[in-house]
Amino acid sequence: MAKAIMIQGAGSNVGKSMIVAGLARACLRRGLSVAPFKPQNMSNNAAVTIDGGEIGRAQALQARAAGRAPVVDMNPVLLKPETDTGAQIILRGHRFATLRARDYGARKHELLPAVLESFRNLAATADLILVEGAGSPAEINLRAGDIANMGFAAAANVPVILVGDIDRGGVIAQCVGTHAVLPEADRDRIVGFAINKFRGDVTLFDAGLAEIVSRTGWPSLGVMPWFDAAWRLPAEDVMDISSRKGGPFRVVVPRLSRIANFDDLDPLSADPQVSVDVVESGRALPGDADLVLIPGSKATMADMAHLRAQGWDIDILAHHRRGGHVLGICGGYQMLGREIIDAEGIEGRPGRVAGLGLLDVSTRMEPAKRLSLTHARDRESGADVEGYEIHLGRTTGRDCAQAWLEIDGRPEGAASPDGRVRGCYLHGLFAGDRFRDAYLRRLGAAPSDIGYDAIVEQTLDQLAEHLERHMDIDLLLDLARPVG
Repeated sequence: MAKAIMIQGAGSNVGKSMIVAGLARACLRRGLSVAPFKPQNMSNNAAVTIDGGEIGRAQALQARAAGRAPVVDMNPVLLKPETDTGAQIILRGHRFATLRARDYGARKHELLPAVLESFRNLAATADLILVEGAGSPAEINLRAGDIANMGFAAAANVPVILVGDIDRGGVIAQCVGTHAVLPEADRDRIVGFAINKFRGDVTLFDAGLAEIVSRTGWPSLGVMPWFDAAWRLPAEDVMDISSRKGGPFRVVVPRLSRIANFDDLDPLSADPQVSVDVVESGRALPGDADLVLIPGSKATMADMAHLRAQGWDIDILAHHRRGGHVLGICGGYQMLGREIIDAEGIEGRPGRVAGLGLLDVSTRMEPAKRLSLTHARDRESGADVEGYEIHLGRTTGRDCAQAWLEIDGRPEGAASPDGRVRGCYLHGLFAGDRFRDAYLRRLGAAPSDIGYDAIVEQTLDQLAEHLERHMDIDLLLDLARPVG
């Protein structure tokens, strides 16, 4: 019979996703069959599953750590923010509704049966289910109808480990404060705690651990030092996107307000020949870029307006006039064309906006979303690429005749006549070592022989070893409870 345990945070971004990934790999190495599960996630960085849906990218990484292919049951509810007050609701891999935050709060209890069904489906396939919470259970104003933290834990009868983030400061208050504000029934579900992101000599926190144990009655599962190699793993949270200083080849990325599926940046950041410069709002795009990469967007027309508001359209056009190269992926591809048309108001208000005009194509938004794990071939180098498509809209025009990719015999993407501007809908291109090396060398980069997949696998093993050294995994497994 499968057992389950839930990792909840004393705050947001305490490292829950990373800990679950590390535990999944550590338990796999111990010979257990493991499955990750997150009842509700909020992210515009999604992964396509083998059963044709989408889930949060963190759960896809956790599935990889567990030696499994990702499926929709691993993240049955995914919220994809479209505005500051509303989000698209993905239920078991597919669009359920688009709701304002207030309306979602009133309806989220309707989703609990589907969440519990997904949980039971996974439990039938594994020895251990590692459940990840969202945000913090201390947000007791959100407890009614909750499906992400204690609401799920109560419904599924799953014990909880609380994780605090010492790097932010105030970790004793994080843990003790959570104990103080939780109602008794929820407080009793917490069976232990751990401290994450410690820098320096962990024994210096011995007295702090003793205080938390004394004031809560919870046993400590350990203090985890800062894991320096975390940046080598694909990031899910938009707050984790950062510049990475590497080699002389410079890739400049405007940070869009609704940036989505930005995992295309991860293999570039890992390449020692490449420096990735993520440019924040209010800052001009550097003039010495070798490549300007416009990433995906959850709301292309809104991000086109954001790009113009920053003056980045002027910077990109100037870069192009200087002979520079530009690549747009998914929403970025749509922005490179002459116009974007949303007659039905799929992404917001109906209308049309002018694009950058660097490709002779236009995009029309359509209700049907394309979700596909995709095998492609780079026509120039002949390199095979394993990627995924996840987008609304259809792009057509003269420059599609210069398609530079091929998917199952059909052309994909568009290029300017001189080849310096390219776009496509295929995410995951740069994870392919042969393609990445060939593409960057065409633009003047030095040859690279890194294996990106090998880096991710090695880092997951290092993360597992890190937790084995610093976390009491034996106690965690003892605290896990059979799934009823």
